Amino acid sequence: MAEYTLVCQINDLPNGSMKTFFVSGKHVALAHVEDDFFAVDDVCTHSQCSLGSEGMLDDKTIVCACHGASFDITSGKVLTPPATQDLKSYPVKIDGQSILVLLS
Repeated sequence: MAEYTLVCQINDLPNGSMKTFFVSGKHVALAHVEDDFFAVDDVCTHSQCSLGSEGMLDDKTIVCACHGASFDITSGKVLTPPATQDLKSYPVKIDGQSILVLLS
């Protein structure tokens, strides 16, 4: 049975920001948008660039710095090419001040 894994504390990820975390053997981009937190695979499906450390977060859209592909942070869905494959997204849970992610 999969379990939620502690990633960081809420104050480690200011509103409007995104960071890459290494969680249970995976690189995950974690974003804080308004009062919500979202987690997706960190690597762009087009060119293997890091989204959390090199990409830009514009409201609920991640834009890859390498070639401009964009994704919906809430679902991982591709919004613009050159990417054609969606990112895998992961459930996020808040426990007190802790942010946890379920990697399934």
